[in-house]
Amino acid sequence: MAKDMFLLWGSGSPPCWRVMIALEEKNLQGYQHKELSFDKGEHKSKQVLEINPRGQLPAFRHGTNLINDSVAACLYLENQFKSQGNPLIPSEQAEQALVYQRTLEAPNAQQKMIDVLTYTFRVPEEERHEATEKRNKEAATTEFQLWEGYLQKTGPYIAGKNFSMADVVFFPTLALAFPLGLSQKKYPKLGVYHGFLKDRPSIKATWPTHWMQDPPLKDPLKDL
Repeated sequence: MAKDMFLLWGSGSPPCWRVMIALEEKNLQGYQHKELSFDKGEHKSKQVLEINPRGQLPAFRHGTNLINDSVAACLYLENQFKSQGNPLIPSEQAEQALVYQRTLEAPNAQQKMIDVLTYTFRVPEEERHEATEKRNKEAATTEFQLWEGYLQKTGPYIAGKNFSMADVVFFPTLALAFPLGLSQKKYPKLGVYHGFLKDRPSIKATWPTHWMQDPPLKDPLKDL
């Protein structure tokens, strides 16, 4: 089964990491894969464009099926291999509703974080507008406060008592946010959640090794 799968991915990319965690959770090790460099522009290569015309990663193929949205790929894997590995979507109605809700809103946290990072790293300091920078940081702050509140209501996982698809989709964003300066003191529940999950086998097996080798030069999320 896994041998029919091919994943093009980039290290440290939350969307790519989601798919890799899902593959581990469903016991689909042994899939074909190739790591590409964002810095070298390899995500815009012909090899990627043939699978994903947007020139984005991940680019995922299972047999002749192409799935390039990371959340869609994770949901596809769960649906196709329900009886294999760990269940990521519960069967109980209320739990299922919450997991779907958290799963599909998790990319909001990633986007709010990207808005801050893009403005910090891509807009020259002399061209930045204080109002825009403030608005981006306030939006990101509100978003992470929301997820802090979710954990206060549920926990220990992001959608209740069991690890689920919501954790697969949300955790990679949080794991990137802390090295970029997000304060665990300001978000203690998220900090505990991060520490609780980082040693989970599926997450540990796919952890981006270059994060330990190349720490960020700035802390763009330190004021959130």
